[in-house]
Amino acid sequence: MRKGFEGLYGLVRERLEADPLSGHVFVFANARRNRLKLLFFDGSGLWVCAKRLEKGRYSWPEAMAHESRVTLSHEELALLVGGIDLLMTRRRRWYRKAVSPEEETSQSRVKTSLVS
Repeated sequence: MRKGFEGLYGLVRERLEADPLSGHVFVFANARRNRLKLLFFDGSGLWVCAKRLEKGRYSWPEAMAHESRVTLSHEELALLVGGIDLLMTRRRRWYRKAVSPEEETSQSRVKTSLVS
């Protein structure tokens, strides 16, 4: 994965059809799934963070058939980066306030896309 600021910015705009300046965290993996890059805007500029695994691979979540992206909670992102297989986990039932569409922009959500 050789993309930097401009390349990842373009992928978010064109492939994910999202706004890179929205405040969401966009996560990309290479084809071998041993490298991750995160792109996000903090209000004053873009951040690109990268992580390379010395051994092993990330367990990448699958998108639905008609979707080009997967939306994760911040807890799921932490599990993904920590090497936990999201398919082997399950959510417990507990109270979580429903987010209205106008409040959703202020909530921390993660947009992911598999990029070769």
